[in-house]
Formats: sequence, C-alpha cells, structure tokens
Amino acid sequence: MLRSITRRACAGLFAATALVFAAGAHAQSYPSKPIKIVVPFAPGGATDILARLLAEKMAPRLGQAVIVDNRAGAAGIVGTDSVAKSAPDGHTLVLGLSNSLLTNQFLYEKLPYDTQRDLVLVSQIATAPLLLVVHASVPANTAPELVQYISRNKGKVAYGSYGIGAYPHLAGAYMNDALKADMSHVPYKGEAPMMQDLLGGQIQMAYASALQAKPHIDAGKIKAIGVTGEHRIAVLPNVPTLQQQGLNDEVYRLTGWLALAAPAGTPKPIVKRIADELRAACEQPDVKARIAAMGFELKASTPEAFATAYKRELPVWERLVKISGAKLD
Repeated sequence: MLRSITRRACAGLFAATALVFAAGAHAQSYPSKPIKIVVPFAPGGATDILARLLAEKMAPRLGQAVIVDNRAGAAGIVGTDSVAKSAPDGHTLVLGLSNSLLTNQFLYEKLPYDTQRDLVLVSQIATAPLLLVVHASVPANTAPELVQYISRNKGKVAYGSYGIGAYPHLAGAYMNDALKADMSHVPYKGEAPMMQDLLGGQIQMAYASALQAKPHIDAGKIKAIGVTGEHRIAVLPNVPTLQQQGLNDEVYRLTGWLALAAPAGTPKPIVKRIADELRAACEQPDVKARIAAMGFELKASTPEAFATAYKRELPVWERLVKISGAKLD
C-alpha cells in the first residue's frame, strides 16, 4: 500500500514538474512569430493611436513585429470575441477599454464570450479620466453650483453621452437619480457629434475626454466643472476633481481605462513577459508624454494589480448599469 501511494505521489510530482518546465519552455521561445494586437474599435481613435505607439515600442525588445489589427463592431464585442477564441499562446492580444472588457457583460443580455472566463487580464495601460463640462450659458462654475442649478431646473436639463452604457451615460444617470432631476439623456454615435450639440447648446451637460474638450474650454465655448477619478489631469491642472469639490460617491472616483488582455489559458510566464514589455514601453519618455497629452494617466503595472483593480471596480460598474436601466441586445 505504501509503495502504491509513493508511486502515485511521485507521478503527481512528475506531472506538476513537467507542466512547470513546459511553461518555462514556452516562455523562453516566446514570441516565435509576429504578435497581433487587436483593437476592437475603428482606426484613428485614442485606443488605436495608443496601440500603434506601443506596438512600435514593444517590437524591438520582443524581437518580433507587433501588428495592430482593427476589428470594430458592436461596442468592442467583435474584436474582443476574436481574441477570446484565439490560441492561448501570447501571439494574439486585445487592447480594449473598460466598456469592452468590463461593463459589456452587464449591458448585453448575451455576449459570445465570458470576459472573466475566456480572457486573462495582462495589464492596465492608462486610466482615462473624463471632464464634466457644461455649455457656456449654464450659470455654474463648480460642482456644487451645478448640482444647485440642476436641482432648481428639474426636467429642463439634457445631458449627452457617446453611447448607451458608456461612462458618460452611466454617470449622468446616477446624478439624475441622486438629484431626482428628471434630466433627459441624449445618446450619440460617438463623442464628436455629442460635442457639437454641446457647443450648439442643444444639450447643457456632458462628460467628455480632455482630448475633445480642451480646445473648446480654452476658447471659452464650454466650461470645465470637474474631473472624474482621484487626481487632476496634467493637461488641465487647474480643474479640480469632482471628489475635491465634495462629490465623494465612488461613482465620481471611477475612470474608464485602456488595458491589454489575452486568451484564457495563456501561460503565466508569457503573460508576465507581455506585461513587463508593456510597462517598459510605457515608461519611455515620449510614450509617457503622449499618454499625458491625451488626458490619460499612466497605469501600466502587473497582471495581479490589474486583477485586484478589476475585482474592486466590478460591483460599482454593475450597480451603475442597473441604476441607468441600460440594456442592449
């Protein structure tokens, strides 16, 4: 009996050791061919620009070409699904946003993939704080003043978003619910048309990216009320956060983010290698400067840190989606 138990124990130890060596061998030979970063959005946007910059910086250290493949469609679902169903060898990755990697699972009744089951989180790249902005005619310059204005004008304020279920929609719906303000939500197909209507006064309020909003703030056509997240942004350092102005709900401390993920089952040593190379690329001065100029905050870290942040944010985003009532097919 003892001999039989010993044999089984040895066999188990041998199998475990073999798996460790196999994973190590995969990591040592990685990458063995060009790496493809799928961007599940159209070319030309901030996600695409950042992906191409990182691909250029990561390629020399990896010793292989890094190719960006735009696969737009269905709020990031098409491209993300293609990666979820790819071989888990580290040669196909997705550079997505918080909506495609997190909130879509609460918005859509049916997704062709399960984010938490079919993908492994590699690293966040940057967080994307948004500006709460208002049309120049709105008599408010701070968050408390805006809250008072909305409360005094129930049913008369309209806020825009660049898509149902995006943070601008969810945060606006949360504020509307908290203030019982009967605000109107106007969804747009993209941030540019939303900004045009804000400039024209068709809507009074919106959450917008610094990239889109800053030129109009500088021109005095719209006013910046505050920044989401926990830190001011480099491109508009004089604009305080909403939290600094007394909006302490965790909703206003949230930011969207850009991140890298791989198919589930990708060996841990390969995931770590990708995260290490991504972090090295992000630390290059020109990359850091470009990220800051976009209004983003550098966040490249480790798979473990990303997983912890993801788990912490998950219930907050789920609650926001429920409050908004947003559901998509």
